[in-house]
Amino acid sequence: MILAIFFIFGLLIGSFLNVLAYRISIAETVLGRSFCPKCKKQISWYDNVPLLSFILLRARCRNCKKKISWQYPLMELFTAVIFAGIGAKFFDTVEISSWIETGYYLVMASSLIVIFIYDWLYMEIPGAVLWPAIFFAVGLNLWLDWNGSRELGSLGKLGSLGLLGVKTYSGTLAALAAFVFFFSLSAVSREKWMGMGDAYLAILLGLILGWPQILLALFLAFAIGAVYGIILIALKKKKMKSQIPFAPFLIVGTMIAIFFHQPIISWYSGLFIL
Repeated sequence: MILAIFFIFGLLIGSFLNVLAYRISIAETVLGRSFCPKCKKQISWYDNVPLLSFILLRARCRNCKKKISWQYPLMELFTAVIFAGIGAKFFDTVEISSWIETGYYLVMASSLIVIFIYDWLYMEIPGAVLWPAIFFAVGLNLWLDWNGSRELGSLGKLGSLGLLGVKTYSGTLAALAAFVFFFSLSAVSREKWMGMGDAYLAILLGLILGWPQILLALFLAFAIGAVYGIILIALKKKKMKSQIPFAPFLIVGTMIAIFFHQPIISWYSGLFIL
């Protein structure tokens, strides 16, 4: 039942994130009713139900009959699956601290999904989403460490590591390492290999994942991106020098690292055990 609630909530938020990404691109307020980007007519509430309306309308606007992009239902479904996954991994109805942690990951996931959509469509990372997400991540990491240190202190278990702040230290280390790596690639290639926006995005990913989880996310991002690029070249849709947005692969790698870091590391380590 709980997972169903997270899934439905994810569908609703996914619909909003699609609208947010589009309106950021045209510098328009997110307030107000949804409208068709083709004919500009407002969409009725019964035509704005996530997934269901797309199916019932057969992927066409009721008014102008123009095709509705598959981006909308796919992102709604993707968001719903991610939200359900976060609910399954972090949420515990009887543990209040898990509510805060769950909320943190829901906000971070929402921010990353908007960045995913925006970079995929426009080859640009929206600072209006990225920087508030970075400040939010820093603030909550500090709060979680402070709250955890206070609880440990009351139990007489607070050591030097508790004073330093595990999440803050780990997140800062991962963010710095990832940023330096991508900044170097961008600077050396004059943004031909990697855009500076990816370096700033790496800060957010480091804060979310911490060290050393960020390493798995980066490895997966490059591996998935390479496979995708090879497929496009094989299909003659891209050339060797063609540019593709890299933020979506970073975000997919991050999502996989959030949910499957330990199983992947255990599997990898098992390969070397005789």
